[in-house]
Amino acid sequence: MAIDLTAYRREAEEFLESLDREYYLHFSGQQDDFEIEPIYDRHAGLFARGAVDGLREAGAAPALVEFAAHGHLGRETKAGSAELARREAALEVEWDGERIPFRSAAVVQANEPDPDRRAELEGARNALTESELNPLLRELFESSRTLTKDLGWSSYVSMCEELSGIDLGALEAQTTAFLEATEEGYEELVEPQLRRQIGLGFSDLRRSDLAAFFRAPSLDAGFPRERLAPSLIETLGGMGIDVASQPGVTIDMERRPKKSPRAFCAAVRVPDEVYLVIAPVGGREDFAALFHEAGHTEHYAHVDRELPFEDRYLGDNSVTEGFAFLFEHLVSNPEWLRRRLGIEDPTAIVEHARASKLVFLRRYAAKLAYELELHGGSSADGLEKAYARRLSDAVHVEWPSSSWLTDVDPFFYASRYLRAWALETHTRAAMRERFGPEWFEDPEAGAFLRDLWRRGQGSGGGEEILDAVGGSELDFRVLLDDVAEGH
Repeated sequence: MAIDLTAYRREAEEFLESLDREYYLHFSGQQDDFEIEPIYDRHAGLFARGAVDGLREAGAAPALVEFAAHGHLGRETKAGSAELARREAALEVEWDGERIPFRSAAVVQANEPDPDRRAELEGARNALTESELNPLLRELFESSRTLTKDLGWSSYVSMCEELSGIDLGALEAQTTAFLEATEEGYEELVEPQLRRQIGLGFSDLRRSDLAAFFRAPSLDAGFPRERLAPSLIETLGGMGIDVASQPGVTIDMERRPKKSPRAFCAAVRVPDEVYLVIAPVGGREDFAALFHEAGHTEHYAHVDRELPFEDRYLGDNSVTEGFAFLFEHLVSNPEWLRRRLGIEDPTAIVEHARASKLVFLRRYAAKLAYELELHGGSSADGLEKAYARRLSDAVHVEWPSSSWLTDVDPFFYASRYLRAWALETHTRAAMRERFGPEWFEDPEAGAFLRDLWRRGQGSGGGEEILDAVGGSELDFRVLLDDVAEGH
């Protein structure tokens, strides 16, 4: 079918505005229902098989074809996705004589000082995941596999590679090399921080302890809750951005029982209506989450509104994740810690962040390998064990198999995170070289970032941003030096 690209872009933007607004209201805990089915029904033509074929035949930008193909899968599985969200929001964990909302249980676990109680709570969460969520997730997985082949791709992997432009096999080779290169020194770097934060070494560590480790309660004194919002406002102000009066930006830090514990940015209308949502816990992890999502928020809020729809909303999410990681890294930047939080000796914070990052990098490297195995095989039967083995080997802790589906992000989003970590390393080095170690205090640094942000996701993706900051190749191996040197 012939496609009117102008009309398609206009309706696609209307669809995303409605969908992201629904996402914001539900996951911020302001409404129980997650009514995405009517939204898909109103815009069914965007994701019809004919639309996907028509965009491909018209030579439309890959980002538009990707949007249509992903949306086709979303439309065909919308009932299951909505039921999954409703079920998750309604679930309660029975623990220690209490009933805790399933989504809040992770926050409770992160703040629980007793490792045995943490294990009990995670065990209860895992049991619900197995009985209530995994059967539905398996159905959604199988449906997506079938739908992908119906669209003409040989596999989910080939579709994602073609439309994203990311060579997943090459990226896996790099991340596997990273796992091998960091294997020998991994426990030596991480164990001192584990003992300092939660009093456990690898011999006693369980997955249920990791959230408490990342939470880093011993560092709370350096990250007072009352400095959470002011530190962000002051940091952005130093770069010439007045976030308190910034048009279109809303920071939502209200506590609500059914609010998702995972911070997120909802770009409802780019660049005119962007929400930064966080469920405050307190401590270093809270600051990191806020600054990460602030990176997304400022990126979307500064996008040139004259750009085509696909460059404002779609494209290579390695770009926006790279900006998010750039801001998140400030929370472990010694100069920023001294300047914004008055911490005279930030060594403990910097070393904890370094260890945490290595855990995350190794976990995501294993996740990518597992997801390629999951989506690349003829059957998902038995892959619970493969998931547990890969994650256990990477993180050096016995990893439960129960999250073999809940831990899988759609369309290999793990690859965007991995590329973003590499992109952030290049960008951070450029900021320090051009504007000095306290670049976050320089309005010229803010102007430089705004010039990058205005490009949106960029038709050239992460490679375009890399070129703008003076890099030559977006290569995950740059993180080897970064982790080794503790930048």
